[in-house]
Amino acid sequence: MSLEVIYVVRHGFRSSWSVDHVTGTYTSALRSPTGLPTDPALTSHGVEQAEELARHLLGLNPPIDGVYSSPYYRCLQTISPFVSRRNAGQNKASPSQDDVSPSRLSIRVESGLSEWYGRAHFEHPTSAPLDELTVLFADLDASYVSSPAPRRRGESIPQLYERTASCIQMIIDQCDQEGKKAVVISTHAAVVIALGRVLTASIPHDPSVEDFGAFTCGLSVYRRQGVNQGRPVTGTTDSAVAIRDQAPNSVERCRLSLSTHWKCEVNSDCSFLRGGEERGWKFSGDESFVEVGREGLLLSTLESRPNGTVENGDVISSSIGISKL
Repeated sequence: MSLEVIYVVRHGFRSSWSVDHVTGTYTSALRSPTGLPTDPALTSHGVEQAEELARHLLGLNPPIDGVYSSPYYRCLQTISPFVSRRNAGQNKASPSQDDVSPSRLSIRVESGLSEWYGRAHFEHPTSAPLDELTVLFADLDASYVSSPAPRRRGESIPQLYERTASCIQMIIDQCDQEGKKAVVISTHAAVVIALGRVLTASIPHDPSVEDFGAFTCGLSVYRRQGVNQGRPVTGTTDSAVAIRDQAPNSVERCRLSLSTHWKCEVNSDCSFLRGGEERGWKFSGDESFVEVGREGLLLSTLESRPNGTVENGDVISSSIGISKL
């Protein structure tokens, strides 16, 4: 049995943080359960949204038999009520001899679904490690081996597409092998949009185009249509990444094609939420903290090396403050 449906949700309403774009210091007014300023918990309203989402997810058809989440607290906190309710209901159920009881759900913490940060001359924060998260959340799959985390100095939008495509292809292959029919993914606004574009093979030249919604706790549904004739997602060279950064044409975008094609049937639906559509998000530029190097050129080669160093004076940081909702 192959994977048929992918449900994608954005995390619920959360508290905010700020960043000093010169020093790269992140701060938040409220302390996160993980102690990381960019890893806030949901607000009380976000918790209500997560409960409403859980009730809605329980009634979906086909039913969810796999769960993947970004390692950030807000995403795990958003999807955990569904998993808890689903497992609690399974324990209470007493199927007949002809029924097959569904297996207990656990959350696979997938770093490939992590928050997107624009390119920077400093290192962005990471999420909490899995051993700390297992103390905070009861239903995590401690044996799951995640794909690599995003580069610490941030990503361009094409690099985000590449990361998202590689991650979702891995998830599809894994679910096909395990015979899962429907999975849910809990992630962030930028990844929600990137997933929509990669799954449907419709990456616009202008990233700010409003094609795929990303409302808090909004639900998108993608159904498998068939096998793509193009080659599946593969790794790319640093030079290829640099070319896409400057001119993301159709030839380079084909490197992001998946082995299967998907149709978006539901686009960030919020009809089951009491507050409806809230806190929508879209791309507005590349959110880069890096503008030009000493030679006056874009530092595309720097961002292709996740752990590259920058000598003092080699970069000029953007003077525009960046804020994520």
